[in-house]
Amino acid sequence: MTRRTVTFCVCLCAAVALTACGGRVKLQPRQGENLPVKPESSLAQPTVDQMITPGPQAKPKRSDDLLTRSEERRDDKFDLPPKG
Repeated sequence: MTRRTVTFCVCLCAAVALTACGGRVKLQPRQGENLPVKPESSLAQPTVDQMITPGPQAKPKRSDDLLTRSEERRDDKFDLPPKG
């Protein structure tokens, strides 16, 4: 086989493998199994969508502000030169 044929076969196999990764079916527990036990602090059993949605601690919002213009830095009392 030529190098071009081998490259084509590798790309084709990679494309087929990647198409298997994009499942669009809603997640459900396996047949005959239940959802995990309800957390003690929860009032109701969370749904599958609620369990797979990351909370605010897992995906925090950006809290730092981008600089839009040059500004002088404030003095930092902990920015000390190295000892030595």
